[in-house]
Formats: sequence, structure tokens, C-alpha cells
Amino acid sequence: MPPPFLNQYIRTVWQPRKGLAIAEACVIGLVAAFSAVCLKFGSGWLGTWRVHGSHILPAWLFLPAIGLGFGLLAGILVERLAPEASGSGIPQVKASLANVPVKLSWRVALVKLFSAIITLASGITLGRQGPTVQVGAALAAGMSRWVPTSPDHRRQMIAAGAGAGLAAAFNAPIAGVLFVIEELLQDLSGLTLGTAIIASFIGGVVSRLLGGRSLLLNLELTQSSSSFSIVEIPFYLILGVLAGLLAALFNWGLIKSIQIYRSFHISLPLRIALAGFISGIVVAILPASFRDNTGLREFVLAGEANAPVAAIAFFAQFILTLLAFGSGAPGGLFAPSLILGSCLGYIIGVFEFHFFGLGSPTTYALAGMGAFFSAVSKVPITAIVIVFEMTTDFNLVLPLMVGSVTSYLVADKLMPGSLYTKLLQLSGISIENPVPVEDTLTNLTAKDVMQRRVETLDAQISVEEAVQSFSRSHHRGFPVVEENKLVGIVTQTDLLKIRDRNLAKDTPLREIMTPQPVTVTPIHSLGNVLYLLDRHQISRLPVVEGRRIIGIITRADIIRAEADSLNCKIREHGPQPEPSYVVYQTRSPSIGRGRLLVPVANPETAATLLRMAAAIARDRHYEIECLQVIIVSRQSSPAETPVRTTKSRRLLRDAEALGKKWKIPVHTQIRVTHDIAHAILETIKERHIDLILMGWKGNTSTPGRIFGDVVDTVIRQASCEIVLVKLGKTPKSRVKNPEFRLLPISSIPPLSLSPHPPISPSPLRPPQFNRWLIPMAGGPNARAAIKLLPALVTLGNDPKIRLTRVFKPSESEPDMRILEEAIRILIRRHRLSSTVVAAPVKADSVTEGIINLVKTENYDVVVLGASREGLLQQAIKGNIPEAIASGVDSTVILVRGAINT
Repeated sequence: MPPPFLNQYIRTVWQPRKGLAIAEACVIGLVAAFSAVCLKFGSGWLGTWRVHGSHILPAWLFLPAIGLGFGLLAGILVERLAPEASGSGIPQVKASLANVPVKLSWRVALVKLFSAIITLASGITLGRQGPTVQVGAALAAGMSRWVPTSPDHRRQMIAAGAGAGLAAAFNAPIAGVLFVIEELLQDLSGLTLGTAIIASFIGGVVSRLLGGRSLLLNLELTQSSSSFSIVEIPFYLILGVLAGLLAALFNWGLIKSIQIYRSFHISLPLRIALAGFISGIVVAILPASFRDNTGLREFVLAGEANAPVAAIAFFAQFILTLLAFGSGAPGGLFAPSLILGSCLGYIIGVFEFHFFGLGSPTTYALAGMGAFFSAVSKVPITAIVIVFEMTTDFNLVLPLMVGSVTSYLVADKLMPGSLYTKLLQLSGISIENPVPVEDTLTNLTAKDVMQRRVETLDAQISVEEAVQSFSRSHHRGFPVVEENKLVGIVTQTDLLKIRDRNLAKDTPLREIMTPQPVTVTPIHSLGNVLYLLDRHQISRLPVVEGRRIIGIITRADIIRAEADSLNCKIREHGPQPEPSYVVYQTRSPSIGRGRLLVPVANPETAATLLRMAAAIARDRHYEIECLQVIIVSRQSSPAETPVRTTKSRRLLRDAEALGKKWKIPVHTQIRVTHDIAHAILETIKERHIDLILMGWKGNTSTPGRIFGDVVDTVIRQASCEIVLVKLGKTPKSRVKNPEFRLLPISSIPPLSLSPHPPISPSPLRPPQFNRWLIPMAGGPNARAAIKLLPALVTLGNDPKIRLTRVFKPSESEPDMRILEEAIRILIRRHRLSSTVVAAPVKADSVTEGIINLVKTENYDVVVLGASREGLLQQAIKGNIPEAIASGVDSTVILVRGAINT
């Protein structure tokens, strides 16, 4: 597990930044270089001991015994500790990068490193470059578990580790980068290319500084003897064709070798031991120069071999490599491919020089290395660059290009596709031509599946209040906010801390919450979300913009999204209206903790609604989003219909001026649409609205509608907090000048910056906001109304508030605990300085009691919270404020808290 300080860091910033990616790439390059050097020196030291021992002891006895013993040991190490470390290692890396669940970890890296050292020391004719690639990739995968990031970033780091391993093995940084692009990841994005370049460069440089050279070539000899003339091109074409033909046969033989070994039904240690034993016998028969693979390469490249020796070396290496690779021994094909290519090229060069005397056999040997390697691995560009970087001879570039490209074309014609892909198919893993299924984890984002409204707890509430919230809810955890910013998360497990620590009931919630929770942003894919849920073993993940929480995702949400995708479920049935079109918009700095939407349509009520919106926005530090909707005929497209926006813009500009005076960010937009409710809902979704403040005339003539077509639709589909306002008619006795006039919005005085001062209304402006009545029944939306009250009462002058509860005449005594708790919340938590009283009222029904109380006591405003079932359902039952709002002339504010979607 990562250390605590690292966990604390990655909880808040888990998405990789460019600086973090560069730092990771640097570390990956270093560890890949060290592993390559360890593998080089380890296998070299044991190999030297083996060769030296074969000159002291009988070779026919010593070499088979070493091959048998070391092969058995390497096989046991792989089979017992990390079966993923068998074989070349490159197919496993390629599968992991294709999102196949193939394990890559530090354990795999260590087992691969030591087993490869033992295998190569046994005399088996395999190379160390393939294992170095897997070791680098596995080390990078292990590091990604210390710094958990997105799956895409993890893939990029694994690819960088593989490239660094190859660069360190060959001392060829450019080839390492090209191998990643050409064979492994096939991705040219900036982050992939940048991290691969950095890791490969550091891997190549560090391995060179530590002496981990891949081919100890005599560069003076090769450079002085290399030559090329234009008349030799046909011979390089012949070399390319022969290399392609023999490489295709070689690849076919590798696959057949694996199938033959599997038909024996023997364990991996026995297979490797058998391959080592047979290799030891064959090598003991051959000349002594064949006992050291690196020495054999030098022997051929130095031009000291003749054609028959080169032919014997080619045939022996060809057969022994098939024998060794099919056993599953931890070793690669890069070195055997280079040896085979050098022998083939040397033979062609000797033939050409004997008959025409034009070129150098060494040049043909080097070109043959690139040609054979290109045909086997199907990476012509990487093959050209590897040989060039090892020799730094520009005279080789054109021969390498001719031979490598020709061999690649011939081999791919005879045996299409990548060898590593075919090796994966032998293991039942297919990464080519995937079934074209809609990938929910890739295509969906957090914004698409999150619950848009979240029940949160304030960090300042007591643990007793938190326990009550858990008891009233089915949720097992709540995000914790402070000043509308996410500061933590509290779960049922955290509640156990109350008992374990013997905490007092008034202990603040912040004492037991988990601070700095793991979060995602709306644009992250569902795959990233699932990765974090699994990585941290959590069941919910807040979705944030900055530090403002805009939604939450649970495991159930992901299961629902996958089920909907599999069942091809369409959530919205029936014909959908054409999307609305934004013809005008302005934006202010996005510095608020939330957003409040105010649809403005009626100039006579817009001023009052905006004053209420400003009071709420100031109290909650929200931004205000003003929306003006223009309706067009359904026969025309909203995006193509010309409209006049002069009057609408004038009203919105007044709203902007109001925001500047009150120092509240105000955004404005005008939408053209077929349906007003649809435009409002689109705005709520696109702008991440937290609260919508809407005006309502108090009645509707539309059959089957409670509040009206638009309001009913918004209430039914919007999950954000809803405040519905029916502005009242102020009695003449309260208006100092009955012949009032409506002031323009821009002339409204700015809000005071003191905590909660009254906003003095103009004597000419209806309605009044001085006497407030708040009926309460204890539901969650009644608490939402209480939370809204401190902001709204600032609209009045010396406001007086009465909390009430209706009880039936049959009840002997009303329950006052709800009212007392509400007063305590208003005074202690919200620091409300207005006069607040609690007094019950006796009546046969809630509607009758409230209407009579409003009329007899002349209340200006009635604030009602809908019950948990929602405004519409309660209205249908006849037990909610719709009847109250229609039955009184005062202002009625209906509040429905945010709900989970």
C-alpha cells in the first residue's frame, strides 16, 4: 500500500498532470535502465562462467548438464511465482496495453529478471531484449499502483516502461520510442509520445553510462569496411526477399514449436529443462565460438567467418531458437533474429563479393540484421533505427531501408499480422478485430450517469444531527460541505468513531468525516470512475467542478448504465423536441459555489424575482443564470429561425447591471425553442444548476395541470432545488403611495455586505416582505425552506417570522419539538437576527388552518416546503400548498429540495 502522505495527495489530484507524467517517465527510465544493466551483467557473468567451464570440463557433459539444471530452475521460478513471466514478455505487454487483464507487477518484473538471467546463462539461444521490455513495463505498472491514475494514463506509462526497456537493452532511445508507437500502443498523442521519449532517452543514457551495451561492436572496423553503391541495390533486394521468406518460415516454426510442446502435456520446468539439455548437446558438438551468442555475432560481423561457417551458424540458430522459444523459456527473439539476419546477410555479401567484388560482407551482415528483425517482428522502422543507432553509420541507412522494407512486405504477404498477436491467440487472447460493441465504459462520462442532485451534510452540524440524517435516509454515506465546497465524506463506518472515541453529541461532524475524498470531474469516462471505485474500495464518488459538488456516482449507477446499454434501453420515450438554440449569451467570472437559474419572462415580475434571486445568491455565494426563452413554430428549426432579441437583451442587460451593483456574477442567455420547459431543463443540465427560482401566477386553466404546463414539467423532471414564487397583492393600507410604479431593475439599490442586513424595499414597490409565516410538518423539504429563510427575510424591513404547525382539535397538545429544532437551527447555525416565534394553530385541515391564519394575521409571505413525495403528487392528493397559494392574496413561496435522479 502507498504511504499515508501519498494517499492524501492522490485523493485530491488523481488525474495525472503533465508534470506528474514527466516525473513518472523519468523514474521509469531509470528503473528500466538499472534492470537492463542487471540483466546484461547477470547473464553475462553466468554465461562467461558457463563458457569457461566448458573449456575445463568435458563440454559434452558440462553444457547439457548446465542447460538441464538452469532450465529446470528457471522453469520452477516462473511456474511457482509468476506464470506471466514465461516466454518473450512482449505479447503480455501488448495484451495489457489492449486492456486485456494480464498481470504486470513488480513481482512479475523481479521473477522475469532473475529467470531470464538463469535461462540465458543456461545456453538457451534466446535474447535478453524481450525480457527487458516486459521488466520495464511491469515496473511501470507497479509504479502506477503507487500513484493511481486513469486507465489511459496507466497504459501510457506501461508503454513508456516498455520503450525504456528496449532503449536500455540496445542503447537505442529512438528505437525504443518507435517500438512503442509502431508495435505496442500505436498512439501518437502528445502525452504518449512525450513520456515514451523521456523514458527511452533516460533508459538509453543511463544504460550506456553504466556500461550496459547491447552489441559490443568494433565500430572502427564496421565503419571503415561498410560501403554501398547504387549497383548493389538488386542484391539488397534479394537479401530482403530471402529474409522475408525465411522469417515467415521462422514465425510459422515458432507457433508450431509451441503447439508441439503443449501436446507433450509436461510442466513448464520440464519443457525448459528439455530445451536446455538439447541445446547443450548441440552446442557442445559445434565449434567453440558457438557457445557464446554475443561472441558469435561479433565473429560474423568482424568478417572472420567464411560462408560455410555462417551457414552452419544460421541453421543451428534457427533450429535451436525454435526449440528454446516453444518451451516457454523466459527469453526474447530480438537477439536470435539479429544473429540469423547477420548470418544470412553475410552469406549474401560473400557471394556478391566473390562474383562481383563490389560490396563488403560486413555491410550485408548489418543490413541482414535489420531485414530479418523487420520481417520477424513486423516493425520495419524500428529495425532500421535499431541497427543504425547501434552502429551510427550513415552508409547503412539506404541498405537497411531497402532490405528491411522488402523483407517486411514479403513476410507480411506470406504470414499476415503481428507474431505477438498470433502468440496471444494461441493462449486464447484476441486483440485484433474486436466485436463492434458499444463500449459504455469508454463512451459514457461521469456527467452522463451521475446523480445530479446530492444530499449533503454541513461540516458544522453535530454528530447527533448527522446520525438523525442517516436514520431518515436510505443512503449509507453523505458528502460533507463547508460554504458549499466539498471538504469530506461521511459514511456509516465513520459513525462508529462516535462510540470508539466516546465523542459528545455536539461534536462537529468534521471530527469524524473522511477529509479530502477521491473525486472526479464531469468529463472523466466511466472507465476512470470504475477504476477509482475499485482502487480505493469505495462505493460512491463525488463529481466536482473545482471544489463545488455537482453530482455523485455510486456502483449502482454504473450497473444501471451498463444494463441500459446491454438492453438498448431508451430512457426518454416518445418524440423529443428539437434542442433549443442559444442566440445570445454573456458570461461573468465563474467564482460562485453554485448556480441559481432565474427564467425571466414578465417584465412586471422580473424585478422582484431578481431581488429574491440576489438575496439567495448572496447568502449561498451562488452565481445567477438569467434565462430568456423565445418560442418559435414547430414547423421551423430553432437554429435556423430569425428572431428579434432587442427587448430580451434589454431586460438581461438590466440584470447584469444589477449583478454588478450587488457584486454577484450574473450570466445571461437567450434560447430559441419549441418548448419553454425543454429549454429550461436543457439549461439546468448544461449549466449544472443547483437551484431554480420560477414565478407562478397562482392558478392554471390547463386541464390536468396543477401549476401549469411549464412549471409541472420542470417540477417533474428537474432534480435541482426548486423555489416556486406566487407574488402576492399588497393591501392598500400597507402602501404609502397607492399609485405605485414599478422601478426599473437597474435602479434597485445594492445589497448590503453585512452578514444579513435587511434590504430596504422602496415604498413604491409591491409586494411586502415583513411578516413571514412558515408552516412546518417536519419533512425534509420543510428543512429546505428553513435553510432558504435567512436569505429571503433580508428582502423585508424588520421582518418578523412565525413558525407554526397545524394540529387537529382531537389532539390534546401539539408536538413542539419540530418547531423548537427549527428555531435552534435558524438562530445558532444561520445566525438569524430577526424576531422568530413558534406558535401552533388548531384546525380541521392544514389548508383551512393556514388560509385562515394568513387572512386574520395579514401575513405578507407564506413559505411552504413540499413533502417528500414531491409537489405534484401532493397536489393531486389535495394535501399541499397549491390550495393555499390559490386561496390567499399574500406571496407564497413553495420550496422543494433537490432530489436524487
